[in-house]
Amino acid sequence: MTAVAGVIAEYNPFHLGHAYQLSAIRRVLGADCRIVAVMSGNFVQRGECAILRKHARAEAAVRAGADLVLELPAPYAMAAAETFARGGTAVLAAAGVVTHLCFGSECGDIAPLRQAADCMDSEAYHAGLRRFLEEGMTFAAARQAAARELIGGAAECLSYPNNNLGVEYLRALRATDGGMEPMTVLRQGAGHDSRETGEYPSASLIRQRMLAGEPWREMVPPETAAVAEREIAAGSAPASLEMGERAILAVLRTMGEAEFLPYDGGGEGLYRRFYRAVQTGTTLEEVLFLAKTKRYPLARLRRMAIAAYLHLAPPPERLPYLRLLAANERGCALLREMKEKAAVPIVTKPADVKKAGQEAEKLLAAEARCTALYTLCCPAEGPAAADSEYTTDPIILRKE
Repeated sequence: MTAVAGVIAEYNPFHLGHAYQLSAIRRVLGADCRIVAVMSGNFVQRGECAILRKHARAEAAVRAGADLVLELPAPYAMAAAETFARGGTAVLAAAGVVTHLCFGSECGDIAPLRQAADCMDSEAYHAGLRRFLEEGMTFAAARQAAARELIGGAAECLSYPNNNLGVEYLRALRATDGGMEPMTVLRQGAGHDSRETGEYPSASLIRQRMLAGEPWREMVPPETAAVAEREIAAGSAPASLEMGERAILAVLRTMGEAEFLPYDGGGEGLYRRFYRAVQTGTTLEEVLFLAKTKRYPLARLRRMAIAAYLHLAPPPERLPYLRLLAANERGCALLREMKEKAAVPIVTKPADVKKAGQEAEKLLAAEARCTALYTLCCPAEGPAAADSEYTTDPIILRKE
């Protein structure tokens, strides 16, 4: 049986490290292994807009090694690691064809990640976590301290972002009846926010260079460079929060204190502090600085700000559909198989969503709102027009 590997990613943008991961998966699972990527849409987990619109990023991924790209709905894509992992795993499980859940990690070893996952699902861990949080620790520090008490040195894996996500994928797999086998690939190159150049530069450095107009093309596969250059020429890239800052602040300034409550996430009164910061700050970074404390990291605050800007609802209890963004010929063959085995309807064109029911229409409407507001973060409207959610079909790449 030919393996089907599932990967959960942002591809912001698809770079050389991503290409390495896909080739490493095929070295283990076979050259004929088909790869399904679940990819964030126009807004990503750190609370930022993607540097390229989602269909362009999906196209680059398929041109550079993936076979099929499905969208991770915005309520999952814009959430903390646990919800992000749960959403991505649910998409892959619902596809009905994925045999392996593959992810990169700094340790490259599934054993300590399994230990951490087992620990974090225990009552003893949750008791320890509460205790450390009450002592004033940040969530990340309390999480690691609670795990260290139970599993000792294996808890060190939680010090690294990809290991953390890997642990959450393993926890999500346990709750998902998808029959997928986990597999990890040793992450190569610079860390997430590193400014180091080298064989595998980080996505953050590539984005920084694109926005600054500095050389970046040698840091990505030629397929990504070609897609990105086309998007830049069309005026839809590179997108940034700074470009849409006034629009974001305008929305936040119109919101009352109680309207921030759904985006608090911890029930700790952060929404009040955030509301006061919005009334005072004149830039987005200033708002985040005024709201920040030792307890609340910037990533959480930025997610809160952008979720409020988007009026983003909580994730649905059940996925109402799978949304196709891009595929090649092997991906199209897999899509035909999915149509027989998937647990939920597959939306290949926006019009399909009407057949998927009311919850599906509601989720697509939320995605359309995200896309319309994303265009305000682009240099010009171009292909990222405000109504493009309902007018853009999946990218299908066929051999010439």
